[in-house]
Amino acid sequence: MIYTLQAPPLIQTKVRLPASKSISNRVLILNALSKSSCPIENLSDSDDTEVLRKSLQSSDSGFDIGAAGTSMRFLTAYLSQQSGEWSITGSERMKNRPIGLLVDALRQLGAEIEYIEKEGFPPLRILGKKLQGGTVVLNGGVSSQYISALLMIAPCLKKGLTLCLEGNIVSKPYIHMTLELMKTFGVRAHWKDSVIEIQPQSYHPVPFRVESDWSAASYWYEIKALAPENSRIELIGLEENSLQGDAKVAEIFRILTSPSLWRGSGEGLHYDFTNEPDLAQTVVVTCCFLNIPFRFIGLQSLRIKETDRLSALQTELRKLGYIIREEAGSILEWKGERCVAEPHPVIATYDDHRMAMTFAPVCLKTGEIRIENPEVISKSYPHYWDDLIDAGFRINNENR
Repeated sequence: MIYTLQAPPLIQTKVRLPASKSISNRVLILNALSKSSCPIENLSDSDDTEVLRKSLQSSDSGFDIGAAGTSMRFLTAYLSQQSGEWSITGSERMKNRPIGLLVDALRQLGAEIEYIEKEGFPPLRILGKKLQGGTVVLNGGVSSQYISALLMIAPCLKKGLTLCLEGNIVSKPYIHMTLELMKTFGVRAHWKDSVIEIQPQSYHPVPFRVESDWSAASYWYEIKALAPENSRIELIGLEENSLQGDAKVAEIFRILTSPSLWRGSGEGLHYDFTNEPDLAQTVVVTCCFLNIPFRFIGLQSLRIKETDRLSALQTELRKLGYIIREEAGSILEWKGERCVAEPHPVIATYDDHRMAMTFAPVCLKTGEIRIENPEVISKSYPHYWDDLIDAGFRINNENR
């Protein structure tokens, strides 16, 4: 399937954003660990959250989580300390997303986990039992989801957990989010420098309401930046003092759309995305279409997302006439280099929801854009296309 999008001449719209997937997925695990019957209000209706919710409510011993990376990591830790024999698999892409660091850490805590196919990758077979716990040393520079998975089960371990993080810690706001949500459910942690300590404790059931998603808001910030100047977009449901690190999108776009704040050196916009890697695609594409040179660092975790997002961005932006350079697997830079754009480009989405949602708004500058496999947005923002239509975008469905 291919969607052809055409932009409206002006945008005047209100958008009720979806619930936060990141908060929803953590609260589902914490709710299960607290054996709570309390309601979770405004739970995300994304694919990732739905597959996790169904897995936690299932009486099966085998789980297929599709492309849901968060679910794979969180469930691996959760099941390792739940009595029983379990198996967990996913999509072909999931079978090529590394999970060795998390499995090694869980084994150090006493878990029995084996690889069913390829060493270091799903699918997994897990013999769940009460884990001893103790001290684990983990590379903090790969994925904060590994860290969050371990932290959430930590109070259930006989000896608790002392987690020592090595190297540059990526996505710190997601770790803070996890610890704050654990605190809401009655568990305290101590984080100093690169060491997080959690003593054996009990979770307490609490009712919870999930706030709206700042990651989803980022695409509307992009739309506003690319739209005619007198366009107006009202985003409903966001919390200013949010647990979500991606709330930083408001500040990033304030800087991006205020040349006086970045133009001084003549080298364009510089930013470190170590703490907000999920915003990088949106900002990269926006900068290109606003002709803002940039140098963005801290992108190392984009290699192991739904796709290799560094490579995907370079490939798809070249179709549109932009030559992006990569350095050291963690940096993207654009100095204004251009090439001849394809006459009728089709943007590949690589089974990555953020590729589809990031590239759709460029039709505001190109007049039209074609997006392949647009259904991938259901992973995090199932109503995105409907919201664009409500905002005046025209979307035609081309079946191949």
